[in-house]
Amino acid sequence: MSNRFPAKELEELKKILSVPQMITITTHHRPDGDAMGSSLALYNYLIRKGHGVIVVTPSECPEFLSWLPGNDVVIDFEKREDAAMRTIAVSTLVFCLDFNWLSRLEKLEQPVRNSNAIKVLIDHHLEPEPAFDHAFSYTDACSTCELIYQFIDALGDKKMIDKNIAECIYTGIMTDTNSFRYATMRSETHRIIADLMDAGAENYKIHEYVYDTWLENRLRLLGYSLKEKLKVLTEYNTAYIALSQAELDMFNFKAGDTEGIVNYALSIKGVRLAALFTEREGEIKISFRSKDDFSVKDLSSKYFQGGGHKNASGGKSNESLDATVQKFLGILPHYQSQLAG
Repeated sequence: MSNRFPAKELEELKKILSVPQMITITTHHRPDGDAMGSSLALYNYLIRKGHGVIVVTPSECPEFLSWLPGNDVVIDFEKREDAAMRTIAVSTLVFCLDFNWLSRLEKLEQPVRNSNAIKVLIDHHLEPEPAFDHAFSYTDACSTCELIYQFIDALGDKKMIDKNIAECIYTGIMTDTNSFRYATMRSETHRIIADLMDAGAENYKIHEYVYDTWLENRLRLLGYSLKEKLKVLTEYNTAYIALSQAELDMFNFKAGDTEGIVNYALSIKGVRLAALFTEREGEIKISFRSKDDFSVKDLSSKYFQGGGHKNASGGKSNESLDATVQKFLGILPHYQSQLAG
């Protein structure tokens, strides 16, 4: 398979990793399948290489990803801040996975930014911040997990990919491509999937763990969102859902419970733009999805302090939920011709 990693930088890292290091791996706030999959795949690999490794997340992992190998020793910064700070303080290397700006770490940003450790970015989002000693950023990759596979391969350690590493990588590719549906799934990615299965990843079990272990409240929240909260604007080929903190509380909301809801809005025939607004912890979180050439990254970065991919981006707002939705509705006329297709 092709090696996208520059030889000089790869050799520098290979030399560093040739002796035991104290390593922190971190990823973005509210980690998803690709974030946790890439972090724990790299964790399991580096542990096998003899390094001291800890994964520190800015916030908790969704329950449906808790089965991932190594997740039981992950430090959640929001719950164990002191332990996370000690880990970062003694680290010689910090791997930053599946985000492009340190601000995506939220409260974990300053400890990582101020660390004297060598900082390594492995990511597939657009326009990374120039804050890393080594930056491996490739926007054509379907997921950061795909890049972790290629990183291990480029280091000459493909044979070290065991069942634990393979399952983590498979999970990230699967979730970040909506079960292998997106255009970013190239033939090479399918060959990687085959290698992961050969290494022990049981595809049917991974699908079951991620998609068929919903708690009752999560399923009821989905039903409520679609029946009561889904709005379809045919004149703009747009659909959206807005959920208040009180509505989330009705269903005993947990991290990850709204994962994938925005995709249902996008699945409506004729819809080219979908949005999910959720009120959480005094802030409005926004998930955008789009089809074809309409860039939600541009929309999100221009109006909602966000970014990400062309067809999948996030944003936020410090206004109320109603004000945020009204702002969104107010900008749609500017995009009407683009959304017409």
